Amino acid sequence: MKTRVLLQCTLLALAALYAAWFARSGDWIAFAVFAGPALLLVGLGAISPRAAAFWAGVLALAWFSHGVMVGWSRPEERGFAWAEIALSLLAIGAANFAALRARFGKRAGR
Repeated sequence: MKTRVLLQCTLLALAALYAAWFARSGDWIAFAVFAGPALLLVGLGAISPRAAAFWAGVLALAWFSHGVMVGWSRPEERGFAWAEIALSLLAIGAANFAALRARFGKRAGR
C-alpha cells in the first residue's frame, strides 16, 4: 500500500474515531476542531501530497499529546485515547516514511 493511501486512510480513521468519541457527549464543536483538520488534509492530499504529509505530521503530534493527556486524566475515555494515540503514531509514520526511506534506504553502488 502506498504511504499516501495509508496516510489518507489513517486520517479518515481518526475522523471516524472523533465522530464516535464526541457523538457520545454531543460535543460537535470538539468534533469539528479535531476531525475538521483531518478531513481537510484528506482533500489536500489529492492536490498537494507533500504539503498534506507535512501538516498531517505536525497535527498528529497534537493528536498524540491529546490522547496521552486524556488517557491519563479520564479513565472512562481511555479506550478512545489509546486509539487516538495509535492512529496518530501511524499518521506520523505514514507522513514520514518516504523521507526516511530516501534518507536511510539502500543506495545504488553500495
